[in-house]
Amino acid sequence: MFIDARLDAPRMPKTKPPAKSGGYTAQQITVLEGLDPVRKRPGMYIGTTGTAGLHHLVWEVCDNSIDEAMAGHATKFTVRLLPDSHVQVVDNGRGIPVDPHPQFKTSALELVLTK
Repeated sequence: MFIDARLDAPRMPKTKPPAKSGGYTAQQITVLEGLDPVRKRPGMYIGTTGTAGLHHLVWEVCDNSIDEAMAGHATKFTVRLLPDSHVQVVDNGRGIPVDPHPQFKTSALELVLTK
């Protein structure tokens, strides 16, 4: 797994949106499903979209490897800091299941990465 930790992406300026006239009704509510909420507001899930948020993501991946080892499902894991601000985390744990999920009838791997 590679996590791109480069911080050269342009930042959006923080501006106050213009005031809207009219009432607030159910039509203004947008329901986000699956991974859409994470894509739209990543800071809500990782704390920030800056350096600290990237560090949080790396820690989460490392924590998953540690959890596998603590539960007896892995005997080693490696964290490598690679060129161009990349991080690679590898373990010999169980990985993500690939068998079909009983309810959704699709690979658990696909569900984890898309739902």
